[in-house]
Amino acid sequence: MQPLSHLECFVKSAENGSFSAAARLLGLTPAAVSKNVARLEASLGMRLFQRSTRKLALTEGGERLLQQIAGALATLSDAVDHASTQDKQPAGTLRVSMGPAFGRAYLLPMLGEFLRRYPAIVPDWRFENRQADLIGEGFDAGIGGGLSLKPGMVARELGRVHIVAVASPSYIAGKPDPRTPPDLAALDGILRRSLHNGRTNHYSLRNAAGETAIADLVPRLVFDDPEAMCQAAMMGLGVALLPMPFAAPWLRSGALLRVLPGWWADAGPISLYYPAKKLLPARTRVFVDFVIEQFQERGFARLVRGDGGPAVR
Repeated sequence: MQPLSHLECFVKSAENGSFSAAARLLGLTPAAVSKNVARLEASLGMRLFQRSTRKLALTEGGERLLQQIAGALATLSDAVDHASTQDKQPAGTLRVSMGPAFGRAYLLPMLGEFLRRYPAIVPDWRFENRQADLIGEGFDAGIGGGLSLKPGMVARELGRVHIVAVASPSYIAGKPDPRTPPDLAALDGILRRSLHNGRTNHYSLRNAAGETAIADLVPRLVFDDPEAMCQAAMMGLGVALLPMPFAAPWLRSGALLRVLPGWWADAGPISLYYPAKKLLPARTRVFVDFVIEQFQERGFARLVRGDGGPAVR
């Protein structure tokens, strides 16, 4: 019978393509992971990896072994973790990936209550503008929009986000009121450049009557960050098409106003992502329940809509 530590080092190295990545996830040194894999290979009498200076590549035998044990090892690890915490307070490091602006605005305000309920959990939250590989990088959960739902992941929708046109009261003052999206071409546009493809985003807006039209903003400024767009709009530099999660606080305060208030674009859902496991670690389970509870209590789903419609459940 192989030691579980040897098998776990092998699986994590295979799934992440390097001993260094496996070491970060397991809390070991790369040398320790490499040694455990070498011991496993010696005991099996076969090579599991083709090693090079750039990466690890599984041998045919390594591929077979990974397919045979990866699922069983994950199930065993979950069962042990579940048994060890079943009658205890949820504890441990909670690794969550989220966008910086969204996390600061919507997750951080909940953190005090979460820590009060679960003092033995240590949040390790990553605020970054990228699509993290939640499973491969060892995250317990992730929150964001537009993430691809990979095998082994569950997505719980928190709200369906709408894009709306906004500007400062000082910018709008004295200008003719736009009636339809093409009218925006007469105003200064604050456009967003996509981090994924480098192109500026353009939107087709719709209204409650089902009409659609292109929002033909002429670029006066181009940013890749919605917070910067908010700031520029509040400075009176033009009209910005912004996701409601970023615009909502400033619309409530009066620092921004809706332009074309009857029009919006659907940007898809913001969701909470986590591994599809029967036995989630207690820290992940309580975090998922807590976030869903808090977002429902705060009316997040209604807040991020731009059509005045009912909340999306």
